[in-house]
Amino acid sequence: MDVDIMENIFLLVLVTLLSVVQNAFFALKVEKECKSQNTKAAAFERLSCAKRNCMDTYPTFLAIMWCAGICLSQAPAAFAGAVYLFARQKYFVGYMGQTCQSTPGYLFGKRMLSFLFLMCVVGIVNFLLGQYCGSDYKEYIQTITKTLSPLLLIP
Repeated sequence: MDVDIMENIFLLVLVTLLSVVQNAFFALKVEKECKSQNTKAAAFERLSCAKRNCMDTYPTFLAIMWCAGICLSQAPAAFAGAVYLFARQKYFVGYMGQTCQSTPGYLFGKRMLSFLFLMCVVGIVNFLLGQYCGSDYKEYIQTITKTLSPLLLIP
């Protein structure tokens, strides 16, 4: 693989692999709860529902993280992806307790997905402007996204 290509996607690959490990963790937790001797139907249902909810948004997360990283800037997209994984973990663990404990993780994850989606749109619009109007604002936009991405951590 060409070194230049690998440099442009390396962080995205790392976040993707972390997400795979996280999915395995979710599956193991559900399996463990299912096989436990004192199986409580409510606890299993909560865990199963949390895993299903996480898996429902997983393809969307991967698609917009990769699109944002390739079309605009790898580092902020990977950072937002890693923060999304943290929020998803918080959501899942919160669901193991009471359902209301999962709300902060859900809202934080939704913010990360919105940021990644906005990065995708801006990257695509910038590409189209460059192709059809001869204007390329990628350097300015990358500077802005790199500056704004740490602000996503503010509650």
